[in-house]
Amino acid sequence: MSRIRIAVIGAGMAFEPHARSLQDLTQEAEVACVVARSLPARETVQSRYGFPVTESVEQVWQDPSIKAVIILTPPNTHLELVRAAAEAGKHVLLEKPLDVSLDKARALVAVCEQKQIMLGIVLQHRFRQAALALRQALHDGELGNLVSVSVQIPWWRPQAYYDVPGRGSRERDGGGVLLTQAIHTMDLALSLAGEVESVYAHAVTSAVHRMETEDLVAAVLRFRSGAIGSLHATTACYPGFAEQIRLIGTRGSACLEGDSLQIRLMDGAQRDIGAPTVLGGGADPMAFSHANHLELIRGFLAAIRTGSNPMPDGRDALRVQCLIQSILDSSAAGRPLPVPGH
Repeated sequence: MSRIRIAVIGAGMAFEPHARSLQDLTQEAEVACVVARSLPARETVQSRYGFPVTESVEQVWQDPSIKAVIILTPPNTHLELVRAAAEAGKHVLLEKPLDVSLDKARALVAVCEQKQIMLGIVLQHRFRQAALALRQALHDGELGNLVSVSVQIPWWRPQAYYDVPGRGSRERDGGGVLLTQAIHTMDLALSLAGEVESVYAHAVTSAVHRMETEDLVAAVLRFRSGAIGSLHATTACYPGFAEQIRLIGTRGSACLEGDSLQIRLMDGAQRDIGAPTVLGGGADPMAFSHANHLELIRGFLAAIRTGSNPMPDGRDALRVQCLIQSILDSSAAGRPLPVPGH
């Protein structure tokens, strides 16, 4: 099996789990270069991981041997970089979110579809073992028809986190807890329970933080399936707890909490997997294993080889970003709003 040559663009906070995954995937992928603007970042990449480095992204676009790029730069740079990658014929694995606005997110997905390049999104919670087990249980009909879906993300970030220039701003990040933190669990919930039809939400900046965007959200959700549910997301819950998705069906219920899963069925069957460990939900946002990133990147490489669709893809990310925008719009309007199609 020939190795796929990949370039990584960006070497900031999100770089480490990708780098460690690529080190584990040396039989499948070759890192052609890592693009980093600062000299200290390039030196760190070389000394810690041994990858070639460059400060020129043009070098990537002009190298026909590079088949794909992993983009790890701030959200407000995504559309420009993905458009350049598409023009150069490079497949893209993009750190969430798509971009800072829904219009830019839609344009980003559209350019990839027009140029027929693959667009994978770094929403790695789908690859947790407990999440995979729950997906299989739903596929097998163990819970019956879903009647309720509740999502809790009780995370913590200290004020120092938001004191970093651009962090939690509309201009650079596009939003607060929803687009930056809760998007992972929200994507997982949508992948399990289907699309949301309407929302009624409150999104605020709590007294815990000084920041431009929201750090506390509560919403009532109505799913297209008819199920009703709730979302509570925050980075103001000290010291941070495992996120939770609770599903209630006509045959039983399931609770996915961090890396743990509990299934309780009305026929008496029970199943328990893993433990509810807090992974990245506390003061250190990178306190988690790279195992889920590894599986996500492995799947992206397989999609390139087979011509199949990567998971999750641009349309998946657009679906959750449409929901996030509707939550924020509902809060601003003070009334329930429909969630537009993606």
